[in-house]
Amino acid sequence: MANPALLILAAGLGRRYGGLKQMDPVGPAGEVVLDYSVFDAVRAGFSKVVFVLHRDFEAVFRERVGRRFESRLEVRYVFQELARLPGDRPVPAGRAKPWGTGHAVWCAAGEIREPFAVINADDFYGADSFRQLGRFLTGVKDVTTTVAGCMIGFKLAHTLSEFGTVARGICQVDARGRLQSVEECTALERESRGARLTSADGSTRRFTGAEIVSLNCWGFSPAVFSPLERRLAAFLDERGRDLKAEFFLPSAVAAMISNGEATVDVLPTESAWFGITYREDHPRVVSALAALVRAGKYPRRLWVDGGSSSVHEHTSLPAAG
Repeated sequence: MANPALLILAAGLGRRYGGLKQMDPVGPAGEVVLDYSVFDAVRAGFSKVVFVLHRDFEAVFRERVGRRFESRLEVRYVFQELARLPGDRPVPAGRAKPWGTGHAVWCAAGEIREPFAVINADDFYGADSFRQLGRFLTGVKDVTTTVAGCMIGFKLAHTLSEFGTVARGICQVDARGRLQSVEECTALERESRGARLTSADGSTRRFTGAEIVSLNCWGFSPAVFSPLERRLAAFLDERGRDLKAEFFLPSAVAAMISNGEATVDVLPTESAWFGITYREDHPRVVSALAALVRAGKYPRRLWVDGGSSSVHEHTSLPAAG
């Protein structure tokens, strides 16, 4: 079995952030968040990275981010576009919003033939997350009837922003540690004890903070693309005229589980997570990464000149966070 691939969802336009946060420097040598993900993935045995981009910023992304990986591992680029739909379905008049994370993953089907992980470009998941993903994916057999998958599970309390609401998938896990369902909650905000969800009708629900959530840190066998396409096609037929509806990856995976098309092992982690949703999150991410560098979890400069990196100098370090 080939080494696993890493699929990075980097097509977001950062409307709440006010810019392309996936290219905003946060590390001491100008690294962006996804630099740390690629670094951790390489030392966990990944040998290929596929970026899902918006075509409008392809050139600047390749120049400022992508090119530093191209001499170190196999790199591919794919594009999430509104008109890229199964069965040549038309784009509804007035649609401007991207189709969501499930559609972004589907767009990469032509570039991935090996077991692969899926992550967001603007989230830091920690070295332990990638080690767990690597172990799971290197053990995946060539399954054609049932999708073999895994999900890194984070505690809700560790994933909230101080500066506004966030979207999280609240997970139900059975006694065997397998994912049963994912409830997509798009307006979660921190409280002194746990979190609060405010619905469109003004009603509220409260959470303890110990709940397991999905942060789009997944692993799949490549067999996932066929049922994902079927789910995407059904979504478009049912909700495609809703100009704001999104095809979320966690919801698609939950539907596969419910239909017996997939099994997904939940791999809990105590790794530190932090991400950039709002502009105000940026200084906290810079500070957190600086602390990890001071603690020796990462080198001060991840990638050195001449096509080499600092990966092998740090393969025996403990998990970041």
